[in-house]
Amino acid sequence: MRTIHNRVRASIYKVLDIFYPLFRRFMPLQTYHYAACGGSNTVLSFLIYSMTYNFIFKKKEIVHLGFIALKSYNAALFLAFLVTFPIGFYLSMYVTFHGSYLRRKVQFVRYVLVIIGCLIINYIFLQLFVQVFRWNETIAQIPTTGIVILFNYFSQRHFSFRSQKPSLR
Repeated sequence: MRTIHNRVRASIYKVLDIFYPLFRRFMPLQTYHYAACGGSNTVLSFLIYSMTYNFIFKKKEIVHLGFIALKSYNAALFLAFLVTFPIGFYLSMYVTFHGSYLRRKVQFVRYVLVIIGCLIINYIFLQLFVQVFRWNETIAQIPTTGIVILFNYFSQRHFSFRSQKPSLR
């Protein structure tokens, strides 16, 4: 299994590092890796969200998932989350923030906490843009995603995958 993991990670680095010279003047390598991995995962999430909202749920008012009933745009958000959560954790832990001194279990718990925060922020801003401002659900996801990305980056970098132990003063 470790061999597969090492090959996948090496392949991701090969692809990402082809384009890094274009961004070298603007950002450090770790930030570039975060932007590329996170951007790819965000695009995947947005595609899943759009496809499930527009084609699977067909803009139904309420979607019954068995254990909960959600508005269709929240159900689409939930399904996109189920796919992109494990991908995001893998990319964050093994590609972007691989120098963390924290144990994997601690990283995972912290990652889950940050992602729960991201989901809450995503939910609140979707409600605001759709319910209050009356924006189209798919369009509302775009600025919401930008807000979530900023929160996610700083939280993952300084909390979930911290690379330096805090100094005790």
